[in-house]
Amino acid sequence: MSTKSDEPSTSKESFDTFYSEVKEIEKRDSVLTSSQQIDRLLRPGSTYFNLNPFEVLQVEPEAEIDVIKKRYRTLSILVHPDKNQNDKDRAQMAFDIINRAWRTLENEATRKRCLDIYEEAKERTDHMIAEKRKKQKKECKGFEVIPEDDPEKYKHAVYVMVMKLFADMERRRQQLEQRDQEERKRKREAEIEEEDKRKAEKEWQKNFEESRQSRVNSWHDFQSGASKSKKTKKQKHMGGMLLPPKFKPESR
Repeated sequence: MSTKSDEPSTSKESFDTFYSEVKEIEKRDSVLTSSQQIDRLLRPGSTYFNLNPFEVLQVEPEAEIDVIKKRYRTLSILVHPDKNQNDKDRAQMAFDIINRAWRTLENEATRKRCLDIYEEAKERTDHMIAEKRKKQKKECKGFEVIPEDDPEKYKHAVYVMVMKLFADMERRRQQLEQRDQEERKRKREAEIEEEDKRKAEKEWQKNFEESRQSRVNSWHDFQSGASKSKKTKKQKHMGGMLLPPKFKPESR
């Protein structure tokens, strides 16, 4: 698991430190031993380096896919957990990193995206050099040698820019992923709210239907009671009326 210190950094000091480490690695055998490869892939700052699949597999970006595949097989054998029983957990992590790099490069679309980063890095580096030339001219210093005139330093400048662009791409990916997670969470909360609303309405409808007969009976009782009450009142009213006296024939 990566720590905060392992996260990609774009500071000049970090780039210089990483580059120095890479130069040291390049002085060793190109394959290295199993333990050295595991250490290389899990060293401090590895999260930053491992964003670049070409860096992980130690191949040039111009390499043919067959060369990349051969290199992948070699490294995957070296760091395979079964081959490193004494360091199985770290070997598994290194093995996963190599597999992820290979999946990126075996896919034509994602490999092209990585190659585009190298092209953009060269363009940005050349633009930076052109700006330095322009500044020299503006300050009337004529044509002076700049560090990037040295092929090794030019390569270094491109390398630094490549790492920066991979870091920027990863940062954007994380931001999009976070935004997507937040959107999914928002939608899920809305779905739950809607589902709860439907359940409440369904429960209300159920209770309403179950109490319908009771309400009908109550209404009938009320109507029946009201009718009886009216009849009784009418009878009482009739009972209280004065009836005309009965006619009695006169006696003679």
